[in-house]
Amino acid sequence: MHIISEPIIKTTCYHCGEQCDEIIVADDKNFCCEGCKQVYLLLNENNLCSYYNFDKNPGIKAKGKFVSEKFAYLDDDSVIRKLIQFSNDAQTNVIFSLPQMHCSSCIFLLENLHRINDGIIKSQANFQRKEVFVIFDHKKISLRKVVELLAFIGYEPYISLNDTKTKKEVRFNKKRIYKIGVAGFCFSNIMMLSFPEYFSSGNIEQNGLKETFTWLNFGLSLPVLFFSASGFFVSAWKGLQQKFLNIDAPIALAILVTYGRSYYEIISGTGSGYLDSGTGIVFFMLIGRWFQDKTYDSFSFDRDYLSYFPLGVTVIKEQQEKNIPVTQIKKGDHIIIRHEEMIPADAVLLKGDANVDYSFVSGENIPLQKRKGELIYAGGKQIGGMIELEVVNETSQSYITQLWNNDIFSDKKNADKSFVHPWSRYFTMALFTVAISTAIYWWINEPSKILPAVTSVLIVACPCSLLLAATFTHGNMLRIFGKNKLYLKNASVIEAMADVDTIVFDKTGTLTQHNIANVIYEGTQLMPGELKAIKAVTLQSSHPLSKAIAGSINGIAIQNTVITSFKEHSGKGIEAMVDGIPVRLGNTNFIRSGGINLPHVNITGPHVHVVLNNIYLGTYKIGNQYREGLNEMCSGLAEGKYGLHILSGDNNAEKTHLKNIFNNNVNINFEQQPQQKLDYIKQLQLQHKHVMMLGDGLNDAGALKQSNVGIAVSENHTQFTPASDAILDGSNVHLTGKFLEYARSGKKIVTAIFIVSILYNIVGLFFATQALLSPMVAAILMPASSISIVILAAILSSASANMKGL
Repeated sequence: MHIISEPIIKTTCYHCGEQCDEIIVADDKNFCCEGCKQVYLLLNENNLCSYYNFDKNPGIKAKGKFVSEKFAYLDDDSVIRKLIQFSNDAQTNVIFSLPQMHCSSCIFLLENLHRINDGIIKSQANFQRKEVFVIFDHKKISLRKVVELLAFIGYEPYISLNDTKTKKEVRFNKKRIYKIGVAGFCFSNIMMLSFPEYFSSGNIEQNGLKETFTWLNFGLSLPVLFFSASGFFVSAWKGLQQKFLNIDAPIALAILVTYGRSYYEIISGTGSGYLDSGTGIVFFMLIGRWFQDKTYDSFSFDRDYLSYFPLGVTVIKEQQEKNIPVTQIKKGDHIIIRHEEMIPADAVLLKGDANVDYSFVSGENIPLQKRKGELIYAGGKQIGGMIELEVVNETSQSYITQLWNNDIFSDKKNADKSFVHPWSRYFTMALFTVAISTAIYWWINEPSKILPAVTSVLIVACPCSLLLAATFTHGNMLRIFGKNKLYLKNASVIEAMADVDTIVFDKTGTLTQHNIANVIYEGTQLMPGELKAIKAVTLQSSHPLSKAIAGSINGIAIQNTVITSFKEHSGKGIEAMVDGIPVRLGNTNFIRSGGINLPHVNITGPHVHVVLNNIYLGTYKIGNQYREGLNEMCSGLAEGKYGLHILSGDNNAEKTHLKNIFNNNVNINFEQQPQQKLDYIKQLQLQHKHVMMLGDGLNDAGALKQSNVGIAVSENHTQFTPASDAILDGSNVHLTGKFLEYARSGKKIVTAIFIVSILYNIVGLFFATQALLSPMVAAILMPASSISIVILAAILSSASANMKGL
């Protein structure tokens, strides 16, 4: 390795592509600075030089990006706590904003950080958000070193220590506006300077005036070509480097052909060219792209911050428990978290034994014990009894959504994906074939029409409108679903819902209401101390029957009650030690499994047996209140020819009533344990059924995950499961049929819009190949078609929602 202070020949850097003021050579490759060379050596040392195969000079200049003390503030514990999202003994999770991310090479490098430093466990880039999610082992590498590594390879994170829970600031792309402004200014002036030629049919009598106007147009066109249109050329070139013809390739070629022919005519003096069309092409294409992106951004913004997300949490205010939406939690609030409930905000443990399952955040399902005064990060799930926490950071709904969609911790069922038809990559090749055929035809018949015909073909048949059909239709549908209190994980769930032919319902908490129940106790009269023990135990659980029993015991205070060894056996019952006395509540099999002999009585309906100090005392009978609108829902589902099933953990006491609600068009299975529910779903799928499951997200987590579409029914509580594909507010369960029909209509809408787009392309190609369509008119029609697709998608999806009663 050596340095040449004065380069003889100007050359570009192998890493970043910038011109070298001095050449630094390593492995026979030239670099502009020591930083770029070191990044290359680092990649080479870790066998990551395939990074350079994705793009030529893909790197970002590293010189000046790394200053040894610049990130010293990241050693401060208070700063670290503000930035990280989760930390335990094995790992720390953090998200960085990287505005520099610009191509597939960036994604490749950022997702291979673990090969550069073994302290990085995993990293995942989000190109749309320009973010990278990093999981690292803080025993091997500090947060500061992670940031220094990113800065060193050219991706210095944008770090703000302001309130990280506030709404994401919408970034304003000034460069894009400048490009549109420059193109619009130049286009309008070129058009104005071209009017004399238009009106005189090309014969301007005053000497020199035509040449003056022509060369002014030449000068005005240069900023449009080299600045405003640069994005099309860059995108097309990157596609060619990866041996892929993207949708910008024909547009870039049309611009080059138009400008090349125009410059040839102007310089040779044989004509005034087509610069009005050339600048018009760029201007209208930029307007169309801007409109598309603005519309897409509005959908993304709604999804992150405005969509309905029915999660609630219990807070203590004036010594009373009150349920509020998680978005209303404030710093300093005291919140109550029960068994299987999610911790919605970073908080400090005040009371109780916390055993936190962080599988939702870290992928590890071994619960961590937390002591009083310790910090508990958002996203964990309490396993065990009730705990009281003090919020230290306000909840972030977008953070919960992000965890829900995190591919690192989830399987790929209904994973969010960009919609691109399998044949879209061949569309451009077909378009070039048509353009070449058009050129040959006019070369033989009338060569003067080659340029306008070929240029129009390349522009008018751009497949943007085809690719926008599903994106904008599904985007608007997500918003409509959200307004009706069904929050979908991503747009792919809509497609899965459209294919559903079988629906499985849980009963308790899904078909029945959580907060309305008629509770009757039968048995030995309960003393105040016994009622206190029962209430104390049932308050630890978030099961609907536990809540009903706890709510029925009034006037009994449980302060200073010591509760230990709380356990909840899913689908069976609960047990704990209350002030040293064993308490056991549950169904018949659960009580008998503890060695208790129950009297042989015929008990119908939901019930809970009570055992204190190993003595059976009696039974709570809970009368269910079914949700409104179920009869109409069942009639509609029967008409839609859906297969209907009910899986209940209760006995068959309400079988007749359920049969009446479903008009006997239902298969009912009672006394189903969670594993049995999951196996039942599997059996339906083996029969090639597309199954949608509606459950409470607690006992039904396995079945929800197994089903093709799993919907967790929520009623302002934090029984949130990442296994679900959607969350539905309990008050709108009766709209299930309408939701499915709307999803089906969405599929039809997308198909209809595709047909319209294809017909537009066919008609446009016909006029273009016949030289009946000027390039500038084609440039106006292309974004106009994209805009019309967006409007059509919004109109049809909204009209369909109105027709379905949503």
